[in-house]
Amino acid sequence: MRRLLPFFPAIFVFLWSTGFVGARYAMPHAEPFTFLSMRYALALVILVPMAAVALSGKVGASAPQLAHAAFAGSLIHGLYLGGVFYAVRHGLPAGVTALVAGLQPLLTALLAASLVGERITWRHWAGLAVGLLGVGLVVAPKLGQASGFSFGQLAPALIAVAGISLGTVWQKRFVGTLDLRVGTAVQYVGALLPTFMAAYAFETMRVEWTGELVFALLWLTLALSIGAIFLLLYLIREGAVSRVASLMYLVPAVTALQTFVLFGEALTPIQLLGMVLAAGGVAAATGALRIKGRSREA
Repeated sequence: MRRLLPFFPAIFVFLWSTGFVGARYAMPHAEPFTFLSMRYALALVILVPMAAVALSGKVGASAPQLAHAAFAGSLIHGLYLGGVFYAVRHGLPAGVTALVAGLQPLLTALLAASLVGERITWRHWAGLAVGLLGVGLVVAPKLGQASGFSFGQLAPALIAVAGISLGTVWQKRFVGTLDLRVGTAVQYVGALLPTFMAAYAFETMRVEWTGELVFALLWLTLALSIGAIFLLLYLIREGAVSRVASLMYLVPAVTALQTFVLFGEALTPIQLLGMVLAAGGVAAATGALRIKGRSREA
């Protein structure tokens, strides 16, 4: 297990990036809140027995910790993914959405400095600025294809970024040492309730059960809702939350590579330059990130 610790950030970025590809397969066959509700419910089917095993042993969990975990889950999963999916579904260009999502590391760093007391160095700020520039170059071709959009379409994406930024800082400050199996299960309870209510209120909840939808549902549940989120929460627990958030700058670049391989989408020289800048920015911003090899279970 400890031998894999240095690879956790790279594995997380790869898995998180596949979420955009998975959504591309799923969205033609299910509405966003309906699909997310199914995804969270399936994750709970897997996680609840794991959490029960943890709680039956020596693992402890206080009521405040559980409440904080549920609130963090409503922000990280419910508000963030719900807002992004809603914005794209209602016409916000994907390039604009990706650029707005690129604001997350900056906002997270500001919140971490004020709410958690993390010390943000000039090297970190410089890395964040270079990384944001890299993200902008990666999504630039898609921005050039974007037509006009309204603030009403942009607002959900902005709210989504604010949600995941606050959620990761909240997780760091208030959830802390809670067992990851228990905490992740409770997070999805906090995410499922508002997501299902939104699906019931605003969608038809009709689902086309195609092979693409089933594949996307299984992949996004197992690889992202469980695998990537376990890694994210572990990284938040063991490192500075502002530096962990900086890894998000790599997501658009890795996603562009995935869509190039899977769908044949072109990669322009400016995108390749953006990937290099994003990687350099992340390297600068996460230079002090160290993952401690503790013996407790993840």
